[in-house]
Amino acid sequence: MGTVAPGRAPRRRRRIAALAWAAALLTGCQGGVPGEGSTGATPTPPPSAADAPAAPQRPDESGRGAPGGGPSGPGSPGGAGGPAGSDGDGGRGEPGAGEGTARADGHGAPGDDDAGAGGGREEHTTGGDDAPGEVIFTILSAGDVLPHHSVNVAAQRGDGSYDYVPLMSALEPWTAGADLALCSLEVPLAPPGEPVTAYPVFGAPQELVHSLAELGWDGCSTATNHALDRGLEGAAHTLDVLDAVGLGHVGTARRPAEAAAPQLYELERAGRRVVVAHIAATSVVNGPGPPAGAEWALRRLDVGELIAQAAAARAAGADVVVASLHWGTEYVLAPVAEQVRAAQALAGSGEVDLVLGAHPHVAQPLEELPGGPGGEGMWVAWSMGNFISNQDVVCCVMETATGVLVTATVRVPARGDVTVEAGWTAVTVDRAGGQRVHLLHELAAGARPPGLTLDPATIGARAARVTEVMGTPERTEPPRPTGPGPRVVGRD
Repeated sequence: MGTVAPGRAPRRRRRIAALAWAAALLTGCQGGVPGEGSTGATPTPPPSAADAPAAPQRPDESGRGAPGGGPSGPGSPGGAGGPAGSDGDGGRGEPGAGEGTARADGHGAPGDDDAGAGGGREEHTTGGDDAPGEVIFTILSAGDVLPHHSVNVAAQRGDGSYDYVPLMSALEPWTAGADLALCSLEVPLAPPGEPVTAYPVFGAPQELVHSLAELGWDGCSTATNHALDRGLEGAAHTLDVLDAVGLGHVGTARRPAEAAAPQLYELERAGRRVVVAHIAATSVVNGPGPPAGAEWALRRLDVGELIAQAAAARAAGADVVVASLHWGTEYVLAPVAEQVRAAQALAGSGEVDLVLGAHPHVAQPLEELPGGPGGEGMWVAWSMGNFISNQDVVCCVMETATGVLVTATVRVPARGDVTVEAGWTAVTVDRAGGQRVHLLHELAAGARPPGLTLDPATIGARAARVTEVMGTPERTEPPRPTGPGPRVVGRD
């Protein structure tokens, strides 16, 4: 699980979950997950993929523009001169360029409220009268892990080391409760011996990855516009550290063979081995991209290649294929044409079960598209927004302070089609309150954690806006683990 930050005892989340799961087996009990809740706000219908607008121009870099698809805000982050797709800080004085393992995890079982409905296909079935029973498990993901300078400052300890766990600990019941938790790691780590950097050229301390592992994440997508901010050395070091703490990864690579392989996760459930294949790509790259001869280091969004990779994973035995895509236009609250075309092609291929979108830094709706495995639909999270960053109305637009967790419930029956159902849960950052991330529905219901600086009006506005954008009821109960944690299979 990686090195625990000095001065704090190791967390026992996985051990506690394993004991609960084992006790359920011994007593013959099966834990249930309460049904999904709602914020109570009246949502408006989400934009349809067919009606998605063409990509608008970016907000005026002077700070006077308003983002397309959303309300007027103080302008684009990054200040004058920020690169496109830069995930900037709005001119708050940021320095330029300064700044095959098995996890010993244990996971209880979701009840019928976590059941989904969707597509599948016969290749995923198990025959025979003595076939094992149905497997139900959850996959969770979230928006960009984007450690701006102020996030790093909030995480820095007195001895100069970093600890991000306190900033994200309110979400641990969700990341710990999911059977497979996949983060969106926007940035690389700083190479050994080099300084930590933030916007516009990111290089996070390695403690960021250790903290993600401690909070229960099982793997991350790494194909982003910032993946090569610290060169091939930084990208390789990021994967080395992910390996060291037992997290899977996909989207960047150290070798051509690694680039060609999906990240596989194996779950042992109900006497069966269920395999999830994770693939990732980005349509956005800062600068020229990988150097000549190393194009394999970063997976670019090529729909045909993704479909071929997904098909190969299924042919090799994958039961479920999840694609993490870094795409779209920043600060736009609905999918743009690029996203729609790619998602429709993936759905039409019948090879992908779930698409998890990132990069716009604002939440966009969940939508089930026609097609998918079995022809009964493929869920797309067009954008999950930000998970942790310093973005809010001060630098950007109000919606950048709020992202969503996406929880997908997957059913793998003894016979018949695999099905997927997806739901969302809003999270929000308190930038002035130590960069801590909170569950928005808890704040809207009156919770006031120590150190919170968000006032009721701000909380209410954020909650109403994300509900309007998402357009469907919010899930307010965390998933519960259904068995041991996933085995992370090496990519080459």
